[in-house]
Amino acid sequence: MRERGRLAGNQSRGDAGVAKKVIAALDATPLTLSSGGLCRYVTELALALAREFPEDRYALLSDQKFTVPTGAPPNLTAGPVVTEERRWWLRGVRKAIAATGAQVFHGTNFEVPYLGSTPSVLTIHDLSPWRDPAWHGSGADRVRQRTPWLIRLGRADWILTVSEAVRREIITHFGAREDRVRAISLAASECFHPVLAQKTHQRPYFLFVGTLEPRKNLAGLVEAWRNTREETGADLWIAGRTRSDFSPIPDIPGILMLGEVPDSDLPGLFAGALGFVYPTFYEGFGLPVLEAMQCGCPVITSRDPAVMEVSGGAAIHVTTAAELAESMRALARDSALRASMSAAGMKRATQFSWNRTARETRALYAEAAR
Repeated sequence: MRERGRLAGNQSRGDAGVAKKVIAALDATPLTLSSGGLCRYVTELALALAREFPEDRYALLSDQKFTVPTGAPPNLTAGPVVTEERRWWLRGVRKAIAATGAQVFHGTNFEVPYLGSTPSVLTIHDLSPWRDPAWHGSGADRVRQRTPWLIRLGRADWILTVSEAVRREIITHFGAREDRVRAISLAASECFHPVLAQKTHQRPYFLFVGTLEPRKNLAGLVEAWRNTREETGADLWIAGRTRSDFSPIPDIPGILMLGEVPDSDLPGLFAGALGFVYPTFYEGFGLPVLEAMQCGCPVITSRDPAVMEVSGGAAIHVTTAAELAESMRALARDSALRASMSAAGMKRATQFSWNRTARETRALYAEAAR
């Protein structure tokens, strides 16, 4: 990666005072999605940056239609529309960056411009496109092919990721320089908070919330739930956007497919659940785990390194379907366990905030631009 100054590994990551003013452009393409972690990342980060640093200017750029996040301050705007047919990352984005006067470009989803002199920060959320081809359809082919080349050609001054677990993977897999890969954690949105459960349902239930895709291990969750339902009497509620490469879950009595649920309704779902169950095969961060914790919902999840890093010991971690089933039984029968896990999860969630994420990210922008 191009040399533009070195940031010592032990320097405070919240030191955003290295520049009085930053003009940054962010890839807004994830905002074309209706929900999910990518959309959440760009929405919350952009809003927090603009609010934390009102003297800065932030432009959201994409060759696709998107909506600027609700409540955006005046210094967060959509950049100019540049139509370049299929040459956005070659020419169009460079024209848009130049029009905004941006000092740095943040590729929020695996891509930065192929050419140009504008310093850039590249976010690699996880290595799922390279870990298992079955986790993604052909839509991930471009990422698999182009992201490694962007790294080899030094197109990113910094690589940003969302957990130390994935940071170590990036350094090993891509041979990236350790001092140029930074982990900056995410946070749960302020809309996730404890509420009183509404007794609108007759049976207890376990809850899954997240994008429905192959690596979330929904088949393992359904298997464990079916093996416990007779003892727990609990249904299984599944909420989230269904990706095109996801195999539909069979129509089974007791499973309620909620589809995409508005953020405003999710705290109530978490409040009423016996527990949030998230047996994912692999994550870069595992944001739904933190969102459930911030709502006070007990969490059962996998032993994926990033998820364990995020949970900080405040969740039950399992590997097999048998372990998952036993943990669901334990939560269903033990109210004291549910209460203690709820308290532990809420305490853990207080250690994350989008304001801190914004401060650390902005410090990276200033370093790249310098």
